[in-house]
Amino acid sequence: MNVLPKPPDRHPSSAVQFTRLVEIDPMILLDHMSDCRIARHLPLLGTGWDHNRIETFVKAKEQCWARHGLGHWAILIDKTYAGWGGFQKEGNDWDFGLVLRPEYFSFGGLIFDKAIAWLSVHRDVREVTFLLPHSRSRRVPERLGANHLGEVIHDGVPFTKWSLAVPRQLERRGPLA
Repeated sequence: MNVLPKPPDRHPSSAVQFTRLVEIDPMILLDHMSDCRIARHLPLLGTGWDHNRIETFVKAKEQCWARHGLGHWAILIDKTYAGWGGFQKEGNDWDFGLVLRPEYFSFGGLIFDKAIAWLSVHRDVREVTFLLPHSRSRRVPERLGANHLGEVIHDGVPFTKWSLAVPRQLERRGPLA
């Protein structure tokens, strides 16, 4: 059962906010992570999501913030949970990931732009990487100007790896909400 309202029709007027995953009702996260439409594009997602696994997942994402001062957010569109995403240290790379509820898939570009804008102001990260499963098109990273770094294997699953330079911006006053 979808407990969330239909997303707004117009992207530019939609308010994107980032908040911590601990602020989201675990039942909403469980519903999201159990959606079979998400699994099609997250080959490492696995099955068997339950309350304990959600709790472990949220704790792991919070530990990234504690270790590196950067991590994944819950993403809100017009104050409604749309998914989660953000940055995670993977070896020497800062990896960007975005996992949206299917009804918010078309908001990915808007969210990505806001996340990169936040990163360029608040952290000294020069480049981000991202991994795309083979179910995803190369058009989006190419349109962003990302560099194709090749194929990588994680837990036996092939991905294409991309890198993108983070533009530098002058410090803004106040949070980017």
